[in-house]
Formats: sequence, C-alpha cells, structure tokens
Amino acid sequence: MAFQKPSHTFTKIHLKGLRTNSLKILLALSFTVFINTFSFAQDIPPPKKEIKPKTIKKDTVRIPADSTLKKLVNLKEQDTIKNDSINKPKELLEDITYYDAEGYVSLNNKTQKVTLHDNAIVKYLDMEITAGTIVIDNNTNLIYAGRLKDSTGYSQRPVFTQGQNVIEPDSIIFNKETRKAVIFNSRTEQSGFNIKAPITKRENDSLIFMRNARLTTSENLDDPEYEIIVSKLKFVPGKKLVLGPSHMEIFGVPTPIALPFAFAPLNTDSKGQSGVIFPTFGDDVGNDRGYNIQNGGYYFAISDYVDLAVLGDYYTNGSYGLRLESNYANRYRFNGNFSFRYENLLNSERGFPDFSQNTIYNIRWTHSQDPKASPNSRFSASVNLGSSQFFQQSVNQLNTNQFLNNTLSSSVSYSKTFEGEPQVNVSLTATHTQNSQTEQIDLTLPTFQTSVGRVFPFAPKNGTKKGILQNINFQYNSRGEYRISTTDSLFGTSAMFDDALAGIQHTIPITTNFKLFKHFSVSASSNYQENWTLNTINRFFDQATQEIVTTDVNGFDSFRTYNFSTSIGTTIYGLYDFEREGKNPLVQKIRHVIRPALTYTLSPAFDQFYETFEIVDADGTTTDEVEFTRFERSLFGAPSNRLSSSIGLSIGNNIEAKVRSKDSTDAEPKKIILLNNLNFSTSYDIAADSLQLAPVRMSGGTQILNNKMNINFSATLDPYALDNNNNKINTFNINNGGSLFRLTSANANISYSLSNKTFSKGNKDDEEEEESEAERRAREESIRSGGRADDLFGVSQDFSNQIIRNNGRDNPDEKDEKQEFYNYKIPWRLNLAYAVNYTNVRREDRISSHSLMFSGDIELSPKWSVGASSGYDLLNKGVTFTQLRFERDLLSWRMNFTWVPLSDRASWNFFIGIKSNFLQDLKYEQRRRPDQRIGN
Repeated sequence: MAFQKPSHTFTKIHLKGLRTNSLKILLALSFTVFINTFSFAQDIPPPKKEIKPKTIKKDTVRIPADSTLKKLVNLKEQDTIKNDSINKPKELLEDITYYDAEGYVSLNNKTQKVTLHDNAIVKYLDMEITAGTIVIDNNTNLIYAGRLKDSTGYSQRPVFTQGQNVIEPDSIIFNKETRKAVIFNSRTEQSGFNIKAPITKRENDSLIFMRNARLTTSENLDDPEYEIIVSKLKFVPGKKLVLGPSHMEIFGVPTPIALPFAFAPLNTDSKGQSGVIFPTFGDDVGNDRGYNIQNGGYYFAISDYVDLAVLGDYYTNGSYGLRLESNYANRYRFNGNFSFRYENLLNSERGFPDFSQNTIYNIRWTHSQDPKASPNSRFSASVNLGSSQFFQQSVNQLNTNQFLNNTLSSSVSYSKTFEGEPQVNVSLTATHTQNSQTEQIDLTLPTFQTSVGRVFPFAPKNGTKKGILQNINFQYNSRGEYRISTTDSLFGTSAMFDDALAGIQHTIPITTNFKLFKHFSVSASSNYQENWTLNTINRFFDQATQEIVTTDVNGFDSFRTYNFSTSIGTTIYGLYDFEREGKNPLVQKIRHVIRPALTYTLSPAFDQFYETFEIVDADGTTTDEVEFTRFERSLFGAPSNRLSSSIGLSIGNNIEAKVRSKDSTDAEPKKIILLNNLNFSTSYDIAADSLQLAPVRMSGGTQILNNKMNINFSATLDPYALDNNNNKINTFNINNGGSLFRLTSANANISYSLSNKTFSKGNKDDEEEEESEAERRAREESIRSGGRADDLFGVSQDFSNQIIRNNGRDNPDEKDEKQEFYNYKIPWRLNLAYAVNYTNVRREDRISSHSLMFSGDIELSPKWSVGASSGYDLLNKGVTFTQLRFERDLLSWRMNFTWVPLSDRASWNFFIGIKSNFLQDLKYEQRRRPDQRIGN
C-alpha cells in the first residue's frame, strides 16, 4: 500500500475542472429535511396501527405418553427465601428532569452540564425553577439559577416553587439528590408575611432557615413602611415562624421596639388556632383608677363551628373587668354570637369620703337560623340585657348609639308549623324591655301563642269562593302570657315575682267579604274573646278607717266579650293628561288614587262584670257610690261597661306623575311619586252622650330629589273647644269663636342623604353605594346594641375590638382609582336629619322638640379622611352630641383619632397599629375616657 503526498493531491485537484452537481445537492437537502421532519430524538414513535398477534388454535388431539418414560427430575435447587429483606438502594434520580428555554439549550457532554438561557424552566418532582439562566450539573446533581443582565439592569428573577411554597431570590443552588437548596436574596410570602433574607438554607419543603431576615406586611417590598429585622429565623411553611433577636425599623430608621425571641403561628387553612391575646396598657387619669391593662386574655379555637375569647381588664386601684365573647356557625343551619361583660368599678380610694363601688354587667346574644334548615320550625334570639347604667358607666367602650339609647330590648322565640287542614302554628316567645332612665324592666316569661288556620265551612270544593255565605270563615287564636314588672335593683331576686301577672286569652274571629255593585268591597266580622286570669282584686270601703281598701285575689277567674264590625270601601282613580298635539311637556300625566273606607263598630256594655260599693261617713250617711270591676289588674285588661256604636271614616291618597325622561333614548316616560301617602281618619260614636266626634288624624309622607330626601309628617285636629281651665268641653271649637279644628299636635321629620355621586353625570336613582366590611360590622353592632342604623349619633366604636370605619378600604388589594388631572373628584357623603314636634293639647302652644342633625365624611386624599357627627338644638339653643373623626391610611398601618369635645361624655381616643391580623398587637393606643357617672 502506498501513500500519496498531499502536494500531489492538491495539484491534481487544482488541475481538475470544477463543476456543480445539482442533482446530488438536491437529493442531500431533501434527505435532511425528511429526517428532521419525521425523526424523534431518543423516542420511539408509536405505531400507526396496532399489530395484533395471530391466534394459534390448540390441537384437540391428545397423544398418550409412553409409560416407559421416566419423569424429568428438576435438579436445580430453589431458594427458600422468596423476598430479600435488604431494601434495594434508592435510585439517584426519582423522576425525569424536564427542562426548556426560549433562548437556547446547550448540552456539554464533556462536562455533563446543560445550560438554559432566557425564560428557562426546570421541573423535577414537586420542584419547579424558572429563571433567566439555569445550569444543570449532572456530575454534582446541582442546579444553578440566576438572573439575566442587560443594559437596564437585571431581569427574569428566579422563582423557586416547591409544593405550595414560592420563593423569589436573586440566585439559587438546588441539589436534586438531597433536595436541599441555598437561596440568595430570597423573597417569599406566607400568610400575609413578606419575608426577605440575604441567605436562606432550605432543608426541605417543610423547614427553612434564614439569617438577617426582614419581615413586613407591606406590599412594597423595595421600599416598605416598616420592617422587622431578625438575626436568625426558623420558618416552617404553613405552620410557624420562630424568631431570634429582632427589632423594628420604620422607613429604615431603627426603633426601640425589640424582642429577644418570638413565635408566630401561621394558619393557612380554614381552621383557627388558639393563642394569647396581647393586652393594651394605659392610664385612667380622668377617673383616678390608675394604671391598667385591658383586653388581654386567651382565644380558644374550640372547633370549626365555635370559638371563645376570654378577656380581662385590671386597674391598680382594684377595679377589674371580665368579658366572654363567642361566635358560632353551622353552614346552612344557623349562626350567632354571645357576649358577657362584667365590671367591678371602684371610684377613688378606700377610706376616702368619695369612695364608691359599683358592679355592672351586660349580656348580648344573637342567633339566626337559615330558613332552609327547617321550613316548619324556626328559632331566633336577639338579647340585650344587663344593668341599666352599663353603657353609661362602662370604662372599656365608647358606643354612642348605646349610651344615647334609653331602651334595651330582647326577644327569644321558637315557632313550629304543623301542616294539614287546617294548619296549626305554635310559638313560644320570651321578651324583655328595659328603660335605662327609669330602670323599669318588663319581662314576659314566656308568651305562648297558638293559631289555627282559617276554615271556610261553606266554600265549594272546587273553584273560587263567591258571595257572603261561601266567604264566611273563622279561626282560633290563643295567647298565654306570664308578665313581670320589676326594677333594676330587684331583678334576679325573688321579689321580682311578687307582682307577676298571668293569663290566657282565647279569640275566635268570624269574617266574610263580598263585592257590592262591582265597585265596592264589603267585609263584616264578629269577634269573640274569652279571658282567663289568675289575678283579680276586691275593693270595699272600710268604715272604721274611712279608707277604700283594695286587696289582691289569687285564683282562676274569667270574663267573655264580643263585638261586631263591618266596612265598605272602594278605589277611585283620577287622571289628568297634559299632553297635547304637537307638544311634549315635562309633566305628561298626573294620577290621583283615592281609597275611601267607611266602617261601623258595635261593642256592647258588659255591666255584669262590674260591682259597686258605698262610701259611708262617720255618721252613717252614704256620700258616694263607687263602681269597680274585679278584673282591673287582669293581664289583658278589663271589659268595658259602656256601649260603643261608632262610625269611622278614613281616606287614603296617593299622587303620582309621569315626566319626560332626560335621556332621549328612553321610549317610556319616568314615573315619580309626588305624594306617597296622605291619610285622614276620624270616627263618630253614636252611643256616646258627649264628645261623640273623635279628633281627625292626618299622616303623610313622600320622597323627592331622586328618592334621596324622605319627608314624613302627621297632625291631630280636634273639633272641640277648651274651657277656661283648658279642659275639653262638649262644644265645637267653631261655635266657641275659633276655627273649624284645633291643632293639638304635629310633627315632621326630614332626612336627606347625598354624596359626590349624587350630582355626577349618569347617576341612577336605584344605584346604591357599596357598603364596606367595616361599615357593615359597625352598623350591625349599633343595631344589636339597640341604636340607630345610621351614624347621626356618631360612629360606633368598641375599643375592645377596634371596630373602626375604614371608608371602604378594608380590602388591601383594592387600588386607587385613577382620576383625571383636571377633573379630580373628592369622595364625600352627608346625612341630614331635621325633626320638629308641636304640642297644643291644653293650650301649651309650644314646640316640644326642634333639632337639626348631620353626619358626614370627606376623603381629602386617597389615604386621608375626616368625618363629623353633630347637630343643633333649635329649641334649647345648643349643640347636640358631637363626634369628630380623623383617619389616615398608612398603607400597612392605620391611624385613627376620635374626639367628643362637648358634653359630659367629653373624651378622645388615638389609635395607630398594623392592619395585619398577625401583627395586630403592634399598636399604640391612648385615650381619655369620659368622667364616671354613678347611677342613683
């Protein structure tokens, strides 16, 4: 074999004539495209059609075996141990590693490294890494991830996801074998916490260690409002945070707020966790109770359905308070809350002349049942019971609706419906009414009611009922009650039952109705009542003492009454059309609806239940004869001994209008209400010997200004005159030189609600402003305490719970709306109320009350709001209860200042704290309570 010199080869090539072989080049390119299109790297393409194996038929002919042949002996020994007790070593990689990138993927077989560039992604088991660049080192089983650097800086920060935990670092090193990671400049969010750390060591998906970490609840991680600097941190995702020495920085400025260690439970599921409730520290300067701790205690997460908070207060002068609060709920069945408050208040110091001790308490319970839980039975409760002076003297709350309200009320009821013909309804109710001024308490323990559905004995089995006879119906109602009237001082003692009343009332109404002359509706009814009572009296004149003696008689007694009534009424429609040919007026039509009704009532006199006794002087001469009934103290009142034959007249009015719509695209005119109702009523007693005509009572109401303003008014007009002693006489006022009627009383109430949306373009009448979560809680708290649903008397604030209005910004994800530079709209709202009452029964001719109240808020900036609630007493020439509110949204923090500058309730409260529930104990609160008022 000979070797040819390279020079010879080159020479030969140089001397050859060069030419292009187009056919061979075309075949080579076609082959390359074919291979790239239909080939799969390291993958076997699935067959297009499944090849089934050929079925082999078994031979049914059997060949008998030769008996001389010996059986084959298996000489191979079998191992008696079937399963090896030694576990096989775990494979290096438990799953396939998936990787991809938008830029390029570079494989280096020599170094066993894979480099991913631009939007790279690696997935391995439950781990996923996305980054600008990723390097996979198969020799060391390490994955490196980092950012991309360009002219603007760094981009495509790595995102490390393992299970449900997500971390956004600058770079990361992950070991596929041990599944541990070292993370640099990591950022993660856990249960509202945003955590940053320069170096993070991740042992596994349930244990993380950090050094020099920074915690915050701020959404702006680059420039947070505050941070908690932690030297060492142990983080168990979804369970807890264990912190070493830590301190707080506000806008980068260190503060003296520091802790040697801390523990923060993280609750990522729906179940709550029990824990300590950190108290608030303060100094009660106004009432000299000294230093105090308030609202400290423990929270018990009993179950998914009920919880319990036990809170307490303590003052250095010996005063203390205890509070139990519980919420419970069972979805689709019921929900409610319970609260018990007890306070033992000491004023001044023991041994001083002004020392006093007072114990007050309050019980509140609310329970509501889902209507679908049990359609035939229902249980509900609304309880507000306690000391009459609780809301005036309690030192741990300031709820204006509570202490301005003079009445506490409660109701607990259970009702059951028994289906059938007729239907039977049974209810059991316990009620409570308490006046905080007079300290009078009225209880019904309980009230039992039964009603049987209407029965039509003469109605046809099929079709509608017609005529008097077929519409005759009757039903049965009964009401049993045990009523207690007592005072606050006797409540809870046996003495409260001394004057209790008990009785049962049975009622059977019989009614019918029919049409008369097609346009008149006639109804007639007769009502039978039987009253059972256990409380009667006996009255006589004691001649020895010359006094009338009344004694109580306990025992069963009863009386029966009945009456008859009938009425006839109709509806009259009046329509006035303003439309004319060729004209389109603003007011197109006005409709007036009149509903007159005439009634007649007959109630006989029941003289058989009345007795008389004579008053005899010392000489034995009868001077007077007194009539009485033994049923004066009965629960449902005494029967009447006077015949009443009365004719009543009532007229109802309603006026509506159709006006041209401002929107030209609306085909139909807009209907508005000019007068919602205007009612007149009076009666004339034929059987009375004097003052037969009853006063005329008028009432009415309407809504104007797109239903934003409500107007209600009423008046009483008396046709009879007064004598010189201002007593009513049987002489018409017009015959006594006066007018036709004498105005004895009148009142008017006007309320107006408006906001910045009221005057905006495109504002619709039926558009309602969305209520925030804080506003809803404050409104429910006010109603539950017996106060008003609006804030004309101030915003309800319970300092123990820090229920504070947030102007609709309770949602941290809510973003500020972008406003035009030259059309910036400042949000505001205003509620106005005007009330006046006039009295002239006995020529008083005076205005008994006259006041103007207002409440409003204005949002000066997206984060700053100012509000006020006040009024002016036009009768007494003074300012009514006034409350000023200032609030600043500090992003992660909230600052609130409430000030009551006037009256004996003068007080103020300042609060600043973190919004997050996990750090709600990081707060500062200072307040001055109103001076203590001791009840009589």
